[in-house]
Amino acid sequence: MTTEARPYPFPETAQLELAPEYGRYRRAAGLGRLEMPYGGVAWLATRLADVKLVLSDPRFSRAAAVGADAPRTMPMMETTPSILNLDPPEHTRVRRVVARAFTVRRVELLRPRIQQVVDGLLDRMIDRGPEADLVTDFSLPLAVTAISELLGVPEDQRSEFHEWSHRATAIKDVSIEDIMAAQQSLAAFFSELAAKRREQPTEDLIGLLVSARDVEERLSDEELVQLGIALLAAGHETTANQLSGYVFTLLTQPGLWQRLLADPGLVPRAVEELARITPLGVVTFGRIAREDLEVGGTLVRAGESVVCQIAAANRDESVFEGAEAVDFDREANPHISFGHGLHHCLGAPLARVELQTGLASVLRRLPGLRLATPAAQVPFKANHLLRGPRSLPVTW
Repeated sequence: MTTEARPYPFPETAQLELAPEYGRYRRAAGLGRLEMPYGGVAWLATRLADVKLVLSDPRFSRAAAVGADAPRTMPMMETTPSILNLDPPEHTRVRRVVARAFTVRRVELLRPRIQQVVDGLLDRMIDRGPEADLVTDFSLPLAVTAISELLGVPEDQRSEFHEWSHRATAIKDVSIEDIMAAQQSLAAFFSELAAKRREQPTEDLIGLLVSARDVEERLSDEELVQLGIALLAAGHETTANQLSGYVFTLLTQPGLWQRLLADPGLVPRAVEELARITPLGVVTFGRIAREDLEVGGTLVRAGESVVCQIAAANRDESVFEGAEAVDFDREANPHISFGHGLHHCLGAPLARVELQTGLASVLRRLPGLRLATPAAQVPFKANHLLRGPRSLPVTW
């Protein structure tokens, strides 16, 4: 593969298709080379081994991009340290504050409540039926409710932060001023919630963060706010997109839907396979090399940036047999849809419970579910970091 830089992002692909450029880079020798929209040129890693190396090797730094005009997809430079761009030991300290709230064991205790939320949403859908928008009527409110209850966001304030987080992750067609305004609104929103916890301490996750700031002094004021924003935004956007995308895939490949109807016990394995095959968005955060090192046969010089495409790595033919197909019988499935290394998604256990519970319940209660519009007409998000159906009209 030539090392001549290619403009990025690649042209938009239809719905959940992955741009063919990623596959061509993955099957070629060495790393790809991209001219990023902002900040210059970056290397592109698309093979599973290369992506895992970049995401886990301490010789690559996220913090080095903060305050620098580093290669990136978004127009805004990263100027504020957060859990998403810290390196150890700062990252370890901040992550440890909330890590115990997201252990598999703790999250499993939430499964009955998540089932309650799922049942309530489906009850309302069915009562209003026989048509619905699975995004606005199910996937999004499920994800918003789950993270809001864990954090302690009052019910009458939950509709606000989704719109702000959606605008804050735009990469085109939204002005920098609007992106900044959305980010500032999120910061003010969480600061207000934290201030209320100082007046009236609680046992929820926001209360835990305030205690870590005020009593234990493990967080700064800025870290408190940025951690809260990350949990709010990432805790609902990705899961809502995933669940809607999974159902779209199942309804456009009826054999898969029928397989799960016949064997509901396959749902946990199906969630892992659908996570592997479903692309969530464009490449975002680069890692800056601290020293010269080789990645996938390419010499990356100190100071150069490498960006990773996780969805492409999840289709690495050298790791996944029949990588482009959805296979619920896949014995080994080492996908990295929830990340890898120290920045592995903190909320992955919660996301899995929501996805498993949501999908299993839709299958059980709406076995005759089908698209209410031709598949090609289902609208998908564009010009944002995250992909997924903008709406998903269904009927039963």
